[in-house]
Amino acid sequence: MATWRFDAIGTRWEIETAAELDESDRVAVTDEIGRFDREWSRFRADSDVTRLGRAGGTLVSTDAGVMLDAYRDLTTATDGAVNPLVADSLAALGYDADYTLVAGEPVRAPAAWVERVSWTDAAATASGPSLLDIGALGKGRLVDLVMDVLAETPGDLVVDAGGDMRVRGAAVRVGLEHPYDPAKAIGVVELRDQALCASAVNRRAWGDGLHHVLDARTGIPVRTWAATWALAPDAMRADAVATALFFDGGPALAERWGVEWVRMATDGRIQRSPGCPAEVFVAGSGHAVRPAVQN
Repeated sequence: MATWRFDAIGTRWEIETAAELDESDRVAVTDEIGRFDREWSRFRADSDVTRLGRAGGTLVSTDAGVMLDAYRDLTTATDGAVNPLVADSLAALGYDADYTLVAGEPVRAPAAWVERVSWTDAAATASGPSLLDIGALGKGRLVDLVMDVLAETPGDLVVDAGGDMRVRGAAVRVGLEHPYDPAKAIGVVELRDQALCASAVNRRAWGDGLHHVLDARTGIPVRTWAATWALAPDAMRADAVATALFFDGGPALAERWGVEWVRMATDGRIQRSPGCPAEVFVAGSGHAVRPAVQN
């Protein structure tokens, strides 16, 4: 397998193909990632989503419908804990566009976000300033888009964006990285023609108990669950469920969507879906496996 490594959207990407990608394929991938970043990154002053945060209006994007439909399901399943208007809550704790990482008072996200933001398949419209954060599922969506760009590439294919990955073809053995010890794994799973996405409180973390997984209802980082992993046919839904699993409604949403999962509590307890194919062993692994915890 040939491997192309590069950095984009704040994470390390690895794309593995049966043969080296030609220049046109690399340009197409780079262009698609750039397009998505220009539209949806709240860390860019020139992005469409930042403009929406300043003044409202309309963001034209073919990703709007599929992502905001999923967010509506996430909000319903978690009783409002997952909300795309959590951007200001993250910024209040220091995870802002300038990465100040200086925490102020927690800020609750507006609960009725669907009354402020409307959407179609091709656009999202905000009635007033509304800064969206698509972190609950955006990286998974972009992994799917890159897979689509490379759909005609022959042979096996792995697209890995910082541990959120999708596999086509031959099985890939993936370790479920222990959230408190990156040298260990709590389990292993084989991926074949599916996606695995993960999230953990030790990644994108700063200060005392501050990390990127917030309860939008309180503006405070979650405390019960330490790490989650979700397996689905597409990476966007796997990414979304990996976020939802930090809250009580996550397992029910996973069941409705047909997503298998594992999650680890901050006290070390492990739960998994009844049909999850992962081998969970907790004590660590000596296997050479690709790690899967979102950075």
